Amino acid sequence: MARELILKEGEVDTRSIVSINRMSVRERLRAYRRKPLSFVMLILIILASAITFGAVLWILLYTFIQGFSNFSLDLFAWEHTSKNLSMMPALINTLVIAAISLAIAGVIGVFAAIFMVEYAKSTNIFVKIVRVAAETLAGIPSIVYGIFGMIFFVRLFGWGYTLLGGALTMSMMIMPLVMRTTEEALKAVPDSFREGSYALGAGKLRTIFVIILPAAMPGIISGIILGLGRVVGETMALVFTAGSTLDPAFPSGLMETGSTLTVYLYALIGEGNRHIGQAWAVAVVLILLTVLINGLAEYIGNKLKKEY
Repeated sequence: MARELILKEGEVDTRSIVSINRMSVRERLRAYRRKPLSFVMLILIILASAITFGAVLWILLYTFIQGFSNFSLDLFAWEHTSKNLSMMPALINTLVIAAISLAIAGVIGVFAAIFMVEYAKSTNIFVKIVRVAAETLAGIPSIVYGIFGMIFFVRLFGWGYTLLGGALTMSMMIMPLVMRTTEEALKAVPDSFREGSYALGAGKLRTIFVIILPAAMPGIISGIILGLGRVVGETMALVFTAGSTLDPAFPSGLMETGSTLTVYLYALIGEGNRHIGQAWAVAVVLILLTVLINGLAEYIGNKLKKEY
């Protein structure tokens, strides 16, 4: 005997609701017979997805197989020598440059997006110019940023190859990306959130930081993840600004030269087949580092996100 369903006030009995878009396999085949072009598009989409998944899986498996077969504890020694070819100094340099770049580009990019969405009028000519400039800068190749950083920080400022110059160059490169993604995330927040906050007596600044930013946090985190991925995976822009060496060392300060993981990998490959095994191992660490940073950023974003 079936149990009697007791509904509370405001609840709806969903047992009798039937999905109108649920189709059996036979009905789908009949529909595709009437529209053969839809069936062709379905096959093309499935093939494209399978090829993309297969290519990514093949690259990852091949890299991990080659990398793990050449792993050794010497690669994680604290000090780099010509014998152990340790990647630890390059790993620390990568984290330092990523942290500085994100701190600069994240703060400036987010606050610039807040100004353009919450304070400036959409018809403002200045806002339109900034948006066009940001979209243009986001599509410029990284080597252009590297040449600019070399001319501006290395030569004009007279810093030479430094971690600070590399971090500032990377912050300029990812700033348009963070700003545009944050702007779109803020625009996606419903106006009812703002109106409700104002109706309760909250000011504009409190509304932005208490209501708008937490609601837009998933989009903001997505932009930050993309920016981090670009910083961690960048090579040529850092070759021209932070330096490229096969003998990385722990810098005594931000005004010292240093190689990141990608630059160190580039230097290992430049030696031909002498250090190809170590290069595969560094590539595996670079992939794992990217996944770890993205996962950590996603976790922090979920913790900061508010459900409404």
